[in-house]
Amino acid sequence: MPNRHHYTLKKYSTTQKNKKKQSVLFNSRTAVEINGNGTSGYTVKTGKNKGKILGHISQKHSNNW
Repeated sequence: MPNRHHYTLKKYSTTQKNKKKQSVLFNSRTAVEINGNGTSGYTVKTGKNKGKILGHISQKHSNNW
């Protein structure tokens, strides 16, 4: 009789552990600063590309003739 619900309880507990781990990881993220310091992209803060701006938003204008 004790083994009757073993699979269900084990599955439930592993699901709850995974949800808790995902929640901890999700809450520990830091937001990326976009449009900070007047740029239209993300500025790399560390590494060999420090200071480089990635992902500029640019538009092609048709009024430059």
